[in-house]
Amino acid sequence: MELEATYDRLIALLDDNGATYRLIDHPEEGRTEIVSGYRGHDPAAAAKCMIVMVKLGKKVTKYVLAVVPGDARVDLQAIKSLFGGTYISFATPEIAERLSGCVAGTILPFTFTDELELIADPGIKGFPELFFNAARLDRSLALRTDDYLRIASPRFEPIVAATEPAA
Repeated sequence: MELEATYDRLIALLDDNGATYRLIDHPEEGRTEIVSGYRGHDPAAAAKCMIVMVKLGKKVTKYVLAVVPGDARVDLQAIKSLFGGTYISFATPEIAERLSGCVAGTILPFTFTDELELIADPGIKGFPELFFNAARLDRSLALRTDDYLRIASPRFEPIVAATEPAA
């Protein structure tokens, strides 16, 4: 999938499903903690999206689109346990780009391929709107969370890494 086409495909998906959303233009940025400031929201309201590779034995590899609140980290071991995996890591940038149709920092909380299983942490339900880069570094989307849940239908699993207590 061409990277430019992913943005158009996202907008068409949202429009075809009657979603309520706003487009937000901002300086080019893919890091959640910085772009959340440009967009004017709590980083926790962002959908942070990572592509993870899970090895299931020696010959089978599964890819997961993991979506967590923007102030959280993905718990790789939790995902590995969900699948009974033997090895887990973040996908290489090349594989992540191919599977998502997006460059790093702009991966959508939607999947347009059967090669990616969408798993979201229940914490993403905590805000009325979800914010994420819209397959572009210079444009984001604020999407009603209810619309996201209805359209994407993610599998919900606790995949947020525990935070270290402050010293």
